[in-house]
Parts: sequence; C-alpha cells; structure tokens
Amino acid sequence: MSNRRNFLKNTMIASAAAPALLASTAVAAANNKSKKIKNWIWINPNGKDSVEDLKARYKLYKNAGISGLLFEAISEKHFVEAKLAGLEAHCWNWTMNKGNKNLLQAHPDWYAVSREGKSCAEFPPYVGYYRWLCPSKPQVQQYLSEEADQILAKDFIDGLHLDYIRYCDVILPKNLWSQYKIEQRMELPQYDFCYCNTCREKYQAKTGKDPLTMEYPDASLSWRLYRYESINLIVNQIAVVAKQHNKKLTAAVFPTPEVARRIVRQDWTNWNLDGVFPMTYNKFYQEDIPWIGDAVKEGVHFLHGKFPLYAGLYLPDFNNDPQQIKAAIKVSLDNNAAGVSFFGDVNEIVLNALTAVMQTR
Repeated sequence: MSNRRNFLKNTMIASAAAPALLASTAVAAANNKSKKIKNWIWINPNGKDSVEDLKARYKLYKNAGISGLLFEAISEKHFVEAKLAGLEAHCWNWTMNKGNKNLLQAHPDWYAVSREGKSCAEFPPYVGYYRWLCPSKPQVQQYLSEEADQILAKDFIDGLHLDYIRYCDVILPKNLWSQYKIEQRMELPQYDFCYCNTCREKYQAKTGKDPLTMEYPDASLSWRLYRYESINLIVNQIAVVAKQHNKKLTAAVFPTPEVARRIVRQDWTNWNLDGVFPMTYNKFYQEDIPWIGDAVKEGVHFLHGKFPLYAGLYLPDFNNDPQQIKAAIKVSLDNNAAGVSFFGDVNEIVLNALTAVMQTR
C-alpha cells in the first residue's frame, strides 16, 4: 500500500507528447489505486460444503471484488479451494478469550481477575464464553506464541487474524446496555481487569503502586498504559512468529483508536501488523452510516500509513438494503479505507452492492 515509486527518469520529454503522457499516467495511477483495494469476509466454514459448492461460491466472491477470507475454523478443504479461486485464506483466531475446557481445567491461574477479585475461569463477566486470559503471565505469552506457530506452520494458511485481542469490555457499546440491563456510566469493578497477583506485582515493580489499593484505579493513566502495553507485547510477540513463517498478521479491533483504548484497553495503532480490521459497527454505538467514515478517518489518521485499514461492516444492521450497504462501503473507501470486511450473510444483494461500488473506484 505504501509503494509509491512513480518516478519520471527521462526529463527530456517533448512538449507535444506531455499531455498524452500525463493522461496515461493518471489512468495508470487510478488503476493502481483500484487494485490496492482488498475486501474480505469473516466466515465460519461449514464442513458439509462440497468442493463443487465451494468452487462456485468462491468464484462469485472473487468476481464481486472479494480478495480474502478470514476462516474461524481450520478446514483444509475450505482454505485450499479459496486459494485456488485466487483468494487469500487466513485463520481467524480468538486470542485472549479462551473458553477451551482443557485449558480452563489445566491452567485456571492463567485467567484474568477482576477488581472484585473474581477470576474469569470461574466467574465469566457478561456471558458464559467470556473467559479472558491474563496477558502479563509469561506462560500465557508463550502459549499464544506457540499456538500462532502451529497455525502458521500449515502451508495452506496465508496468515493469522487475531480476534478478542484485548481485555474484557470495561464499558460495553451503548446499544448493549439495555440487553444486559446495566448502565455503564463509569468503570465498574466486576468488569475491570486484570488485578491478578502477576499484574499487581509487575505494575508495582514499575511504579511503586498497587493498583488494587488505589482509591481511583480507573483514573490512573499509568495503570491504563500498563495494560495497553501488556496486550501490545502479546501482539508483537506473535508478529515475530508470523514474520518467521513469512505469513501475514492482521487483527479485528474496536472501531477507533480512542474507543479501543477507553473501553477494552486496546492500543492497536502500536501493533506490528500487516492490516487492521476495525469493527465499525455503527448501530452498536447508536450511530448512523456516515459515522463509519468518521471512524475510518480517525484510524487512518493515527496509523500514518503504518499498515492498511479495512473497515468491518456488520451486515445485519443494513437489513439487506442495497443502498445502505453501498453507502457503508462507499463512505469507508472515501475516507481511505484499504477495503471493507463483511460480517454476516454475504448474499447476492451484498455482492451486487460491492460490485457496483468497486466499478466506480
């Protein structure tokens, strides 16, 4: 995305030929910009799909302007057929949120502890599958790096896509408050993580303070920074593993740098990635479609070209309305997203909307 090597080496151009050359250069630049747009789908592979079905489906995706698939489970059949169709095939992996029963039983001490002193291993917040690991523990760091290594060692996998790469939501998106019957006007202790002995000791060694004895830990900037950096370390350790395999590393993140830091301690502009997928789910935040463009604009601004940003679009919120889908795609691209990623039912309406927008780029 950052390769801009359009140099005019021959300065002795006849003035009569200049207009034609400039025109052709402009067309080439426009085509190059269009080719840089990459669109994606988050998808859970169905083991019952036949090879014939996959060939037909992935051909449709490719023709509509989809560049890659982020598979939530490893199915060699799906990965191989996607690659044969000219699509990138990445493994979409839940990272810090691990509800694996064997892991819970073997290492309950690896799990994050709330400010109330309750472990996610026994008392998951909000929902039963919220089982968050503590990023400060060396054992967790090693486990996640080894997991990434095992995934990326498979030759049919093009890259690793990190999800739930953060702390538990200390503040939920506003649209979910009514669903969970809570008003989170402040950081509540039962949703504030992690206060395990490892986190407390490491932070205290750095600052001389115990976060659990602070009067207002939610107001401590250094305590927030400690947690940002703890997740940063996990990501950047995995990035080293990805580089060793010469594979790509991307991540699904909260919609803007500010929102991500504030409500899930996620500092994604400081990660070593090949691309980021902010979940710009406008209705989660009770915002309209134009806000998607605002979120993209903020993310692109703070990345400063470090790696591409692909706007995550939540299809259920558009009610299969092609005009809304096109508007969401267009406002993302108009604000310099490198493409979009769809979550939901990618049907004919969605693919037609994508095709229509891509034809104008």
